Amino acid sequence: MIVRLLGLLLLPILAYYLVRSLRNRFTLTPRQSQILFVIVAALLIVGVLVVLGRLPIHFIFAPIGAALAFILRFLPTLLRLMPFWGMLKSRVVNAQANSNQSSTIRTRFLDMKLDHDSGDLDGQVLEGQFASQSLSTLNLEQLIALYRECATDSDSVQVLEAYLDRTQASWREHVGDSGQQSTAESESVMSRELALEILGLEGEPDKEAVIKAHRSLMQKLHPDRGGSSYLAQKINAAKDFLLAQMR
Repeated sequence: MIVRLLGLLLLPILAYYLVRSLRNRFTLTPRQSQILFVIVAALLIVGVLVVLGRLPIHFIFAPIGAALAFILRFLPTLLRLMPFWGMLKSRVVNAQANSNQSSTIRTRFLDMKLDHDSGDLDGQVLEGQFASQSLSTLNLEQLIALYRECATDSDSVQVLEAYLDRTQASWREHVGDSGQQSTAESESVMSRELALEILGLEGEPDKEAVIKAHRSLMQKLHPDRGGSSYLAQKINAAKDFLLAQMR
């Protein structure tokens, strides 16, 4: 009696070491390891009880037989549903891949990022007295001082104007004539790397991915929706550049 009791107590320990071995071999997550431990321990206990005659043998074969009968009966239906399952799984994977996606526009003074999910626009200062600080941490007086520092770089001025228009509606009243919308030509030359950063893409995106990213960004940054002509111009240029390379 004591030997049997000790044997039952040793089963969870055996299951633990077995699961640990499988976890190291197949790189399982903690949750997967816990589920596997419960399954292995249960199977070991049931197996021992069957061997000892405490449980009838059909205790194991009955559920297995029922499961096989169910699978055979609904196999045609399952086969028809497999393409839909693959499509659904693909959409879930794509949705997860697109989450936390961001676009980047880098100029001499600023490294701007747009979060695709929230539409928030923020950036880090690269040069000047506010270097290494985020725009969102600067007050209006500091932002105006930064604006004047950026006067020597057309791209930086236009990016900062876009940020100020979104976050500080009355900023132009504090800078007088210098706060007029900049119409200077962009100084940066479009490249593949820059285009991918602007659209928030990686690797070798296809035409559909480029168009989708462009549409998503324009919905947030179009001038008619609180964006700016400069940002819209950059997004359009990035799309045109990548599509032209595909032709």
